[in-house]
Amino acid sequence: MTEIGDVGFPDPGSLFRARDSIYSTDLLLAAAVHLDLFSRLETRVMDRHAICSALGIQDRPADVMMTLFTAMGLVERRDEGYGLTPLSRSFLTRGSQRSLLPYFASLGARSVCRSMLSVLRTGEPASWADSSQEEWVSAMADESFAASFTAAMDSRGAYFAPLLAKCLNCSDRTRLLDIGGGSGIYACHLVREYPHLEASILEQPPADAVAGSFIETMGLSERIGIVAGDMFDEIPSGYDVHLLSNVLHDWNRGNVARILARSFEALMPGGSIAIHDTHINASKTGPLEVAEYSVLLMYSTEGKCYSVSELSELLAAAGFVDIEYLSMKCHRSLITAREWRSG
Repeated sequence: MTEIGDVGFPDPGSLFRARDSIYSTDLLLAAAVHLDLFSRLETRVMDRHAICSALGIQDRPADVMMTLFTAMGLVERRDEGYGLTPLSRSFLTRGSQRSLLPYFASLGARSVCRSMLSVLRTGEPASWADSSQEEWVSAMADESFAASFTAAMDSRGAYFAPLLAKCLNCSDRTRLLDIGGGSGIYACHLVREYPHLEASILEQPPADAVAGSFIETMGLSERIGIVAGDMFDEIPSGYDVHLLSNVLHDWNRGNVARILARSFEALMPGGSIAIHDTHINASKTGPLEVAEYSVLLMYSTEGKCYSVSELSELLAAAGFVDIEYLSMKCHRSLITAREWRSG
């Protein structure tokens, strides 16, 4: 079946998954070997609060963990709690004659596995390429680091930006603000797709300079401007569509709510918001590839892959209406909504 946004390239899904799932096995090791989660679930169904209490872990990583194990077919939802499946009952509990826990335990001393255990217990991110998120944010103030990190994200964007331009309907929009837009690669493809559209990139220094150089290289400086600023402080007004591409997954729920509220306040009347990202499904049972990627984000940032239901709730709380979901290639997706104010 042809997916929305197919532009004729070979499907790189397996390559994205190889990179994005890199921490998911260490989460399984930590939960099965060090926390003995599955043996604890053998005798009773537990909700997430009870799991956190019994294991001494925090809610955000527990949420990511149980979503992953649901997607893997290791646990299943029962009423408001989680119970074992035949797969985990047979092979991941200490009482089973077929238990593979000793086999998994042989890798339990991996440094990343122990670091994952710390993330579960504290709720604090461990590292992004061996740096804490706070150090990463500080490092982004260095122009050379900002340029190299942006280039890394652009290698992904080079594939997804043309797909987004085919999926996001801007035929009735005139001014787009790409919030936390990095180099501006997504805005570049959107203005090329819609000749009437003008855009700006909202980025903090020195990433704003990186964006300016990239847009100049693309020959689009006359149609795409740069706004230096912090999305947490103020989002500039005068735009009828806001784009958040691969932004919200880096931040905790409170900060996501803050960004969405500022977007709603800044949008022109009747304007729209577009959230381009990887999203867990509404029932939080998968897709597996997104649940695996969520582990990387949970481990390295204060965020995770948010579910369609979670973002719908947050968008509605901010005041948005007409919330819609669109599936794209490689488990990327687009959530759109419209600004609405009475009177």
